[in-house]
Amino acid sequence: MAKDKAPKKVTKSDFLLKELDRNPDLDFDQVNRRWIKAGHPGTISNALFYQVRAKLGIKTMWVREVPPMPKAVEDHPTEVYQLKITLLDTKPPIWRRIQVGNVTLNRLHEDIQTAMGWTNSHMHHFRIDEVLYGDPMLMAETFEELNYRDSTTTRLSDILPQDGKQASFEYEYDFGDGWAHEVLFEGRLPAEPKKKYPLCLEGKRACPPEDCGGVWGYAEFVEAIKDPEHEQHDELLEWVGGKFDPEKFDPAAATRAMKKGLPDWRTM
Repeated sequence: MAKDKAPKKVTKSDFLLKELDRNPDLDFDQVNRRWIKAGHPGTISNALFYQVRAKLGIKTMWVREVPPMPKAVEDHPTEVYQLKITLLDTKPPIWRRIQVGNVTLNRLHEDIQTAMGWTNSHMHHFRIDEVLYGDPMLMAETFEELNYRDSTTTRLSDILPQDGKQASFEYEYDFGDGWAHEVLFEGRLPAEPKKKYPLCLEGKRACPPEDCGGVWGYAEFVEAIKDPEHEQHDELLEWVGGKFDPEKFDPAAATRAMKKGLPDWRTM
C-alpha cells in the first residue's frame, strides 16, 4: 500500500503572497492570526510582511522608529563627518572622499552609491566591529538569523569614536560580485555655513559597471575594452554603452548625484 505523501511545507513568504494577493488590506496582526490558525509554527516577522507587500506592489506608509532628520537640518548640519570610501582590491584604487552630516547608515548607503556611481540594483550591508547592519525590510530573510542591527535607525554618531579618532568599517554591495568598500572615518569638521551637504570632495577613477564579475571580472573587462584586438572588445564595449573610460571621475557630478539621492523604493 502506497504511503500518503507528506503535505507540502508552506513557507512564510508563499503564505503572505497568497493572503495579501487575496486581500491587500490585511494588517500585520491579522496575517499572523491566520498563519497560526492554519497550524503553522512560529510567527511571521514584521520585516517579511512589509517586504512581501512591496513585492506585490502594495504601497505602505512606512514610519521608522526614529524619524528622519528634517531636510533643512540634514542639508545644513553644524558638523560634518569626513569619510574616504575605497573599493577594496582595485589596482590602482577606486576611491571617493565625501562629507556628510550625522546621517543614518541607510542614508550613508545612498551617499556611497551615488558618490561611487553604482545603481542600487543589488543588496548591501555594513559590517562594523564584526556586527552586521542592514535594512530590516530588505534583509528580512536573514535579519534575525544573522543578528543584523537596523541600519535605518543607526546614525554615524552611534558607531564612530566620540573623540574623533580615525576608524574604519566595511560596506559591501552586491553579494554576488562582492564589491567590498573600506569606509575610513577621517574626522569631524565644522560645517561651512554657505555649503549644502552631502559633498564629494575628490576621488579617483570610474565606478565599475554593474554585474561585471567583481574586482577580477572588472580587471578583465578593462583589459578587453582597451585592446581592439581582444576577442571580446566589441561585445563588451557594446554592452557598456559604446564607451567607458576607467580613469574618468568628476566630483562635481558625484556631488549632484549625492544631493539628488536615490528613489524611495518603499513608496514606489
